[in-house]
Parts: sequence; C-alpha cells; structure tokens
Amino acid sequence: MSATTESRKDRSLVDRVAAAVLYEGYVLYPYRPSSVKNQQRWNFGVVCPESYSIAQKGTEAALMQTECLLVAGPASRLSITVKFLQLISRQVSTSVNSALESSGAIDGSDFRPVSALEHDGRIYNTWQEAVEREVGPISVELSNSGGITESRTFEFGATETVEELRASEAGPIVGLVRRVQSSLAGQLEVIVTPCKNSKLAGLLKVNVQVSNTTPFEDPDDKSRDEALLNSFVSTHTVLRVQGGEFVSLLDPPEEAGAVAAECRNVGAYPVLVGVEGERDCMLSSPIILYDYPQIAAESPGDLFDGTEIDEILTLRILTLTDAEKREIRASDDRARRLLERTETLPLEEFMKLHGAMKGVNRK
Repeated sequence: MSATTESRKDRSLVDRVAAAVLYEGYVLYPYRPSSVKNQQRWNFGVVCPESYSIAQKGTEAALMQTECLLVAGPASRLSITVKFLQLISRQVSTSVNSALESSGAIDGSDFRPVSALEHDGRIYNTWQEAVEREVGPISVELSNSGGITESRTFEFGATETVEELRASEAGPIVGLVRRVQSSLAGQLEVIVTPCKNSKLAGLLKVNVQVSNTTPFEDPDDKSRDEALLNSFVSTHTVLRVQGGEFVSLLDPPEEAGAVAAECRNVGAYPVLVGVEGERDCMLSSPIILYDYPQIAAESPGDLFDGTEIDEILTLRILTLTDAEKREIRASDDRARRLLERTETLPLEEFMKLHGAMKGVNRK
C-alpha cells in the first residue's frame, strides 16, 4: 500500500492508511478521462440514497455497518469519525456564439456540451471531481454498562459554480466549465452493548451504522452515475479508544472468539491499525485489509491503488506520450501531482522501487 499525500512525514500512520483507502481506485492507470477504464469510477465503499437502493433491489447499499469488539474500563472513551468522498459533476461546454460576452446571467442556449475543449494550451475535460467529507468525531463515554446509543444527522449543501473561458482577458467567452455538487444527507448511529456471555471482562460490542438519507426522486429512471453524485464514496470509519483496547476480529483471543464470529459487518472490514501491537485504533475499510496495514517505505507516493506494483506503474507512466501527459495534467489535480512527482523522481528513489530484501539471516 502506498501513501496518498505528498507530505507523508506530517501525517500519522493511521491517517495515511485511511487516506490510501479513501482514494483507492479513484482514478486508474493511465489516469486519463479518455481511457475506457476511467469512463466510470471504480468506486469502493459506496453508500447510495435509500430510494435508489430499493429500486436496485438491494444490489446497491444504502447503509454501511461496522461491528467490532473492545475491552473497556470505567474511564474509557470511544471516538468515531466517518470519512468519504463526494463526487462533483464537471461539464465543459463550448460557445456557439463567437462574440459572446458575459452579462452576469449566462444563457445556456449559447453553449453546447462537449467531452473536451482545448483552450489557451490546456485541455478541459467533462468528468468528475471529488471533495473529501468528514463526519464527527462522535465521542462516547463507555461507563454506562447497560448500553449506549448515540446518533447524529449530517448534511452537505448543494453548490454550483461556473468558470468562464475567454479568448483573452477581456475577450469573448469561448467556453464554460460548470461544476455541480448535489446536496447530501445522512445519519451516523453508534450502539454500544456489553457482551454479558463473554469470558473476557469488560468486553463491549460496538455497532456503527452510516446511512444515506439523501432525497433521490424517480430512482427507477436514474442511472448509476446520477446516483453516485448523491452517494457517499470510499466510505470508511475510524474508531479510537482511550482507556481501553480493541479486539482483533481476524485473530481474537479464545475468550472472545465466539462473540467475534457473531459480529456482522456490511460493506466494511474492521482491522487494527497503527503501530503493530497497539490496540487503541481500528479502521473499518470498504476494502479487505489485514491487521496493521502498512505504508510501503519504498513507495514515493500514491498511485490510487493500494495493491499496486509501484515500479511497474512508474515505468508505465514515464512511457506515456506528451499528449497523454497533457490530458492527465488537465483532468484532475491529484492525477497532475502524481504525474509531476513521477517525472521528477530522483534516481535513488526510483531504484528503491526495484525491491528490497528484508529479514535475511546469514549463517
């Protein structure tokens, strides 16, 4: 797994692993909108509007559920944060009126939607962008042995912006870039119950449900792309505990094995995360991970694929044509940074990608 930001040293291991999960599959090699594999996002952890889930007969989830175990004491406190991406529609249009000037209100009839527009040496693509969203943290005191329920609703409002492309600073408008962000609404619910039949003292079951309550009319007539613009994407949950410790669901102690087997996770895979041996943090990921996932020390940065072979992808990026690189730079800021980082990668950093031998005992 590789890191997702340029300043890896400034972020904790937990944050970097969570960020890698957040952008898993966000855009795939060759990182161009015109590539067939990028015509539709390869989204993990999608939580769609409930009405769309019903219309799709449950093949699309409107809820993500995490169930995990922790051992708590009288002063323990639990903190839960949910993170996801919200997709933004980016539509490029070209002017059908060569003399058009801005008058404050732009008449849509003067523009024709296009898949791409070249202007002033740059390519503008109709595609999707993404903004990071965070809900929480919800803080829960674990001193109530009878059970605890906390709930929070959340909303992100709709926005629309229009960028004018002009032939010159005061010249006519030759195109528009319209960005539309739909409103989102959801609910985060946390239920903590004691495991009374467990032999492990102080064992609690934590249930976290993230549901999408966004109104979505006429779901039978809507495409999946339209539903994605009203969905939580790459949804994951970070749980932290003070004065207690989480129990591994992959390798639980014998006293908690039966209870761990009963934990029901829907679209989520909770694992211990952080420095190996620590048990104060758990990441509930939409992709399958192991306990204590690590950021590869040899990886210079994110390639939007946590199972990547960095050397191969780096070499492939360097073989892209100038036209392909130009499209990448114009398509997405994160993809542009990826390309720029790869093109300026020092030789010594590149050689590290070729492999490393670890733990070799010489006799």
